[in-house]
Amino acid sequence: MRVDDYKFMDIVDAMACVNQRVNLIGVVVETGVPKRSKGTDYFCSVKIIDESRASGIHINFFAASMERLPQVENVGDILLVSHVVVKTRPSEPYALFNKTFSHFALFEGGDSSIEELVPYQTSSRYKPRDDDKKFIMKLKKWYIPQNTNVLNETLFLREIKEAENLKLFCKILHISNVKDNEPMLFVWDGTDTPPAPLEAKLEDEMESPLPLQFEPSLSRDILCTFPTVGTILRMSVNQGNEKLGLQCFRPNKWVKLTNVKCEVRSALWIATLMPFSKISYMRDDDDAVTSRLRSYNERYASKWGRMPFTSFPWSSDITGTSHSDVPFVTLMDILTYPEVMYKYRCVVRVVATIPCRAVDFRSPSGVYRVRLTLEDPTARIHAFLYAEDGVNAFTLSKIFVSVLFFEPNYEVFDFLNFLLC
Repeated sequence: MRVDDYKFMDIVDAMACVNQRVNLIGVVVETGVPKRSKGTDYFCSVKIIDESRASGIHINFFAASMERLPQVENVGDILLVSHVVVKTRPSEPYALFNKTFSHFALFEGGDSSIEELVPYQTSSRYKPRDDDKKFIMKLKKWYIPQNTNVLNETLFLREIKEAENLKLFCKILHISNVKDNEPMLFVWDGTDTPPAPLEAKLEDEMESPLPLQFEPSLSRDILCTFPTVGTILRMSVNQGNEKLGLQCFRPNKWVKLTNVKCEVRSALWIATLMPFSKISYMRDDDDAVTSRLRSYNERYASKWGRMPFTSFPWSSDITGTSHSDVPFVTLMDILTYPEVMYKYRCVVRVVATIPCRAVDFRSPSGVYRVRLTLEDPTARIHAFLYAEDGVNAFTLSKIFVSVLFFEPNYEVFDFLNFLLC
């Protein structure tokens, strides 16, 4: 083996070596969603940068299994690749990892001594060299995370809109298979998604009711691990006909997501990771992460922190409650509260009723029997008013009936001796 076989090139120089094998080392700033290639292999793309080229280069990896692809833990980690072939396309050159003769190694970024430089993942052909460590240490000293850029170029969940190229910065709370091994991510950043427009006809609620959520109901044990303030956005994974397992995603990690599609279905927000979406996992001590958490902690500690963002400075005065001393809670607080019956005060939106007409709320014998579909930024539930409960509810808010179909405002409601079913 020649000495030049392990000589690292600057990215800017390597891009001129089209159809040649090169060795590169750089800082990981972005990864693609792993997927099946058009053949039998699995594929993912990793973008690295170095001092010579801030815009970096993409390295396309092919492997016989998902596990053999690079499993980048965090933005800022160091990727070393040898014998990758530089290819060109109309936009710009890229490097191609060949599973037959290329190899790679991943090293943790951040502060560490040269003695601690042990790769956390390598390909089977990787052979460590002492000289590699000085290049890795040089990159560690050079790289400064661009936390300001992460915060400035990404949206809060409270700012999302229907579009296909959004950038989000949030935490993956949970991952679940919804059906046929299709993963669904539950992501959160401590803010509230805006109220979604209601397009369903009220009279259709009996035959085609609005869903409470997209996924099969999660267990209460899982719900109790979720924050009770801030929207938990459901995110599906669109990989065409290819089904990806849960091993592709990492729960309890903050992540920057690029090229995410957001849309409204059944008056609920849902996001989708597209085949061309990019993922950048962030360290827990990253400044961008601590900034998001600081904003959430300030909200959580506030007396009004459990009110929806869109209800500030106050919800409308159309409805009222007789228990103004009861603190505000969210619907997620109610769903995870340890006692079965309790007294709550929430700011919620009525999105559907059965019956749909107020004149039908009473049975022919005069008994109230109403099912309300209520939502706030944290959850959607069914609430039932029967007999005296209906009398009390409509007596406390004389014009309650007239605002049932007034959207998109949130209104204040009491839940007295609310029975959680």
